[in-house]
Amino acid sequence: MAQTREELERLEEQTLAPYAQRSGETRGRRYPEPPPEWRTHYQRDRDRVIHSRAFRRLEYKTQVFLNDAGDHFRTRLTPTLEAAAIARNLARALRLNEDLAEAIALAHDLGHPPFGHTGEAALNRLMAGHGGFEHNRQSLRIVDELEQKYPGFPGLNLSWEVREGLAKHQTVHDRPELEDALGFEAPLPSLEAQVADVADEIAYYSHDLDDGLEAGLLDERRLEQEISVWRRAAEQVRARYGALSKDRRRFFIVRCLIDELVRDVVVHSEERICRAAPANADEARRQPEPLVLYSSQQAERNAQLRSYLYENLYYHPRVHGPNRKAARMLEALFEYYLRRPEEIGEGARARAGQVGLPRAVCDYLAGMTDRYAVFEYNRLIGGKE
Repeated sequence: MAQTREELERLEEQTLAPYAQRSGETRGRRYPEPPPEWRTHYQRDRDRVIHSRAFRRLEYKTQVFLNDAGDHFRTRLTPTLEAAAIARNLARALRLNEDLAEAIALAHDLGHPPFGHTGEAALNRLMAGHGGFEHNRQSLRIVDELEQKYPGFPGLNLSWEVREGLAKHQTVHDRPELEDALGFEAPLPSLEAQVADVADEIAYYSHDLDDGLEAGLLDERRLEQEISVWRRAAEQVRARYGALSKDRRRFFIVRCLIDELVRDVVVHSEERICRAAPANADEARRQPEPLVLYSSQQAERNAQLRSYLYENLYYHPRVHGPNRKAARMLEALFEYYLRRPEEIGEGARARAGQVGLPRAVCDYLAGMTDRYAVFEYNRLIGGKE
């Protein structure tokens, strides 16, 4: 017999911790809908995110290296999938709602524009007099307004808890200053949203290290000499496997690094949760500090790694130079579309009357993939310079 939604909800009651967010206790959606028959509410959210256009476009948006830099470098989609897998593992270990953590992790980067954080900074400068641009807020705009798939409502009509996780998404490398647009009373999001935040950070460390080594911009010997979290993982691999080929050694070091970060989060978070002893999901939201965190020792090791990546990878001329050139393309396109709004998409033109032309142009640019932004620049501007 197939499991119904009601049976899945009863299974959550039996298996999840008291402080987990149960799908049967959702605050609902902005637009009422009949509940799903064979899925929980958060499984429906996950599926809607995966089937969205914005999610598909992540495959052709920059993570660190521009989309045409090489077939093996990660685009924005790959880290999203990695973060979702880590989020499920963390949530399962802490007896939280895996489906909610996964849905938030899959949706958290939908608002990223082309050309990575350099593109985001460019759009924020261009929108300085019009409310700015921030990719977390843009993710919320996408799921609430910009996706146009369903006949009864704009956006994806996701549950309140997933939207909460997007509005309050925060990591050490991503600290937006978002106003509370959803009317949240609690200072923190659900523990599942906290899990998604940490999973994003773990994925970010591992995939950027891997891509930096693949590109030859990072060096294993220097990493082992200078970065303790890499050295610990490398020693584990040598002790367990001995000598390996370069590719296998790098893969297993990164895998061990992820395992160490996950283990630290699970052990330390369990201790914090036990001390706080929240009776339910809302009480977990009202804690003075997040309960899902690294230990202080691991946080220090991560800070060392983060500084190393900024110095040796993100601002390396082979990365920063092309990204800055790409950002200038966005700036030129923004000014061009303001002068020639007939060139933006039909949907963006229709929204201009409601949100203003600058925001409509910004939405149009933010939705572009790297290659489409380059194509549009070459079509409209490049040949005239």
